[in-house]
Amino acid sequence: MSVLSFRRGAVGVGAAAVLAATGTWVMWPAHVDEALWAEVRPVIEARLAAEPGSGGPAGGASVRDARWFCRARALALEEHGGEIRAGVDALCVRYGLRDDALVECSAGRRPQVVRLRRDDSADGGFRVVGREEPPQGADGGRWSASRFGLFTRSAPRDPMSPAELETEARTHFGLPADASVGEC
Repeated sequence: MSVLSFRRGAVGVGAAAVLAATGTWVMWPAHVDEALWAEVRPVIEARLAAEPGSGGPAGGASVRDARWFCRARALALEEHGGEIRAGVDALCVRYGLRDDALVECSAGRRPQVVRLRRDDSADGGFRVVGREEPPQGADGGRWSASRFGLFTRSAPRDPMSPAELETEARTHFGLPADASVGEC
């Protein structure tokens, strides 16, 4: 092997390493300010539970007091000029009671963008000023890519357990902590 071939090979390996590192940096999710997320998360989850948009039947006539319970995981969080843009992976489950037993009536999980403004008079100190969800079908992938990028877009495929939501629902309905969850 000649010196010239060795140099070309070294340059090629070096260039590939720089490209790989750059690609990893571009695809890596944005840093999430944990303190800000702790402030806005309860406001976002309350708004999602009030109008989750995940649809689905509430169950038959024998199900009572059905309501939504939601959890959000931050995919991106930015604050500019008093407005916060939170890209979230949202899991919402609708629970109700049938014969004094907890039942799961429907569920949905979707990425969303929630915009908030600081507002001292609002519950939690923030007011939701907008919320976007992906459209149904093939356009949903393009919507997610344009808002979250390549790496973050794949995050909604990571598992999200409904265990916290089940616990919250049991507490809300006054059921024992070990009460089973049936289907609607």
